[in-house]
Amino acid sequence: MQDVRTWIEIDRSALHHNVEQFLKLIGKRTRFLAVVKSNAYGHGLWHVAKALLALHSFSEGGWFGVDSIVEGLRLRKEGIKNPILVLGATLPSRLSDAAGKDITVAVSTFEMLRAIARRKKRPSFHIKIDTGMHRHGFLPPQTHKLIKLINSLNLKPEGIFTHFATANSLKNAAYTRRQFRTFKGVINDFKTAGFHTMIRHAASTGGTLYYPETRLDMVRIGMGMYGYLPTEIKDKRQKIKRQILKPVLMWKTIVGEVKEIPKGSYVGYYITERVRRKTTLAVLPVGYWHGFDCGLSQIGEVLIRGRRAKVLGRVSMDIIIVDVTDIPKVGTGDEAILIGRKGKESIWAPEIAAKIDTTQYEILTRINPLIRRIVM
Repeated sequence: MQDVRTWIEIDRSALHHNVEQFLKLIGKRTRFLAVVKSNAYGHGLWHVAKALLALHSFSEGGWFGVDSIVEGLRLRKEGIKNPILVLGATLPSRLSDAAGKDITVAVSTFEMLRAIARRKKRPSFHIKIDTGMHRHGFLPPQTHKLIKLINSLNLKPEGIFTHFATANSLKNAAYTRRQFRTFKGVINDFKTAGFHTMIRHAASTGGTLYYPETRLDMVRIGMGMYGYLPTEIKDKRQKIKRQILKPVLMWKTIVGEVKEIPKGSYVGYYITERVRRKTTLAVLPVGYWHGFDCGLSQIGEVLIRGRRAKVLGRVSMDIIIVDVTDIPKVGTGDEAILIGRKGKESIWAPEIAAKIDTTQYEILTRINPLIRRIVM
């Protein structure tokens, strides 16, 4: 890519491979919701959605999960006709947009139910139940009041769902199972009240892998679809191993300049690092504005010519400097990989996250959405 300084490559075959692994796991009776919220975890909302529609086993009945009505409307504008569920909160003022474009919303307050009832054209909605994460959702003791209000307003929820706080960890299995029991109790209350056809869903990637009983009518797959397990769990019950999934995203840039500095020279803002030998530097035109975290100052690495090059000094807004002294023949215009693989070497999101004490989710979603995404 010689017309841009940094870009993202999306591997469509890897995306398809990962989705197919989960489709095999859940079987034909369980729906698959592709979580493309937050710009598809940094991969590019429209790029991922379009790539998914090229997979027949998904395009025929697959759902999309977005964070906001804005993301949902973007998909509709691009011509996507598959079901879309807004997982985050929707403002009452946007309910008409949802209804007009056949976008399903999540409902977690009595006020939102009343707002839907006031609309001449009502959007489809799923009831969110808070079983222990304590974010959005109706609390289980509110179930009977909830059912009574739904009936009084003559509303018909399309689905009901919850979200597990710690399904990514078998260490906290008791808490996840308690959440699921609570959810099943709420579902039974709805069934007793005559609601028999709602789509029930609870499992994201972690729940789908480690708690198969939670798959119900639909699963919501995010991180697994992008090629990563939610955590590194080693358990013989785990049907999908880390090496079976393929990371979908590679982030690349170019070498903008190469220079040699003498031993004892300082590098970068605030002279935080001093080289101990004559050093060859490569200047790369990316920085924290692009999503390369400041925490990687002096400890991050990139791949150049298939070898690791350490970040020197502080990460700047638009520039990082790396040590290429031991990498021969590095020149201006050479490709540098920030996330991805070259030859036998690779740097993936979990490795970067571990260095700065965060999660792979944050590493990926913080990549600047203005960077060009290219589906390969």
